[in-house]
Amino acid sequence: MAIDGDREMIEMLSAVQMPSPVGELTLVAGDAGLVAILWESDDGSRVRLGETMEAADHPVLGETRRQLDEYFAGGRRTFDLPLDFRGTDFQKAVWTALLRIPFGKTRSYAEIAQAIERPAAVRAVGAANGRNPISIVAPCHRVIGSAGALTGFAGGLVAKRYLLELEQPQARLSL
Repeated sequence: MAIDGDREMIEMLSAVQMPSPVGELTLVAGDAGLVAILWESDDGSRVRLGETMEAADHPVLGETRRQLDEYFAGGRRTFDLPLDFRGTDFQKAVWTALLRIPFGKTRSYAEIAQAIERPAAVRAVGAANGRNPISIVAPCHRVIGSAGALTGFAGGLVAKRYLLELEQPQARLSL
């Protein structure tokens, strides 16, 4: 947020809807990059954003849509997008750690806690993972319970299983 004289200039975020195999997604971008990928079921409290306006011509949104389409078609394993994570320093550390989980692999909450050098913060890692604003690109779906069970996911466990099986077609995951 920039100050212009006595008035605050609030950044207007751009958004576009995108159909996908896991439901309609809302892509949100600001001046610095992709801010969020929201699920149909998001209620506004998981990821808090300011006002958005429909802007299908925003270059980051167009590129995000293109790369997501390639991912869902099986032709993309990594994303190359400018990301604008908005959260606490701890949340940003967790979300950045998600970006290091290789395609087709999973990590436990405890492993993420170790990766950010906060081994006792397993529950806090789970909470931050649940508030990941940039789902799929920052692959929170790759985080599972320590016993290998699929655990909560903002897009729902069916979507989580779909994404994991897309990345590991030989895997047979149960809810």
